[in-house]
Parts: sequence; C-alpha cells; structure tokens
Amino acid sequence: MMLPAFYPILDTGVVLARGLDPVHAAQDILDGGAHILQFRHKAFLSRQAFGWLEEIAGLTRQAGAQLVVNDRADLARLFGVALHVGQDDLPPAAARSITGPQTLLGFSTHNEAQLRGSAEEPVDYVALGPIFGTATKENPDASVGVEELRRIRPLTDRPLVAIGGITRDTALSVRAAGADSLAIVADLFPTDGRLRQRTEEWIALLG
Repeated sequence: MMLPAFYPILDTGVVLARGLDPVHAAQDILDGGAHILQFRHKAFLSRQAFGWLEEIAGLTRQAGAQLVVNDRADLARLFGVALHVGQDDLPPAAARSITGPQTLLGFSTHNEAQLRGSAEEPVDYVALGPIFGTATKENPDASVGVEELRRIRPLTDRPLVAIGGITRDTALSVRAAGADSLAIVADLFPTDGRLRQRTEEWIALLG
C-alpha cells in the first residue's frame, strides 16, 4: 500500500487552542488537497466531539479522502473509516477484531524495540516518533532523531509515517532518512489561520 506523503493530523486540542472550529479546519485541509486526514481527540468524547467527527467523516467522503480515527476502534467501525492505535491503546489484534480485516490500521512506535515488535502486529503501516521534540503531547516519548530513523528504518517493510515536531524546514531531511509519509500537527496551523494555503505548501513541498 502507499500512503500520501503529507499526513495531516487534526488534533482537536490544538485546533481549539488556536480558536478554530474543527469542522471548518477539516474543510480547509481537504480543500487544500489533502488525501488523508486523522481525527485525534484526546479529551472526553462528548456529543459535540462526536458531532465534529460525524461532519468530518462526511467531508472526507465528499473529497474522496481517507479519514483515520485515532484510538477508537468502535468509532472507526461505526463510520467505516481507518484506525490508528498507539502503544497504550487497544492492541492492534484486538482492534482488528472490531474493525474487520479490510480496515486500514496504523500503529505507533517510539523506538527500535517497538518498531521490531510491530512486525508481529496485524497492521498496514507504522508510525515512528517523535522525530523531534513535540509540544502537542503531554509526557512525550524521547525524540528519535533523523539519524536513528535512518538506522532503524530497514527494520520494517511496512510504510513508515514519521511524526513529532516536523516542520517545513526539516521535512525533506526526514523523507531522505526513509519516511514514506510525514504526519504533521503543529506546523499544519499557521498563525494567520490560513489552513488551506498551509496545506497547499506542504503538498507542494513533499511532491
């Protein structure tokens, strides 16, 4: 399988902290040409948050893009979308039993041991990070760094998504180290709020 080189993550905490509406933000990202979009909501799943996801699922379908839900296998199955799980979430095999065999499933890793261990998991792609320091997570794992990414990239034959503190200035060095796709959170949101333009910049940069 192939993942788009640009993998934007719509973190509702980041979106709200910038005074933006999650649904409008998703629309801007999709209008900018994104082919995949992850919905990451770490807070309690209120009815409002469920409504955001419901609307964003409709927008991604209209755009012909792939929606990925973070953590929640039940929501991925409910909406018929992809799922991404982390080391502390439902194990991939259990998640797969809920979503079914056809669901695109991603899995986060943070070091060599976890990347090696992912070979035994029923997942379609792996994420590795944080590559650099990140401010979008509480208690983040230790930074991997570009050279460590380059060293351990051969340990998996699955598509690899690099994540964590990646900016437009560092993106090409991360790609050159072996990442197939770059997950972008903080650098997705410019201070002027022009999300569509920033999305277009990222897609132009990554080709």
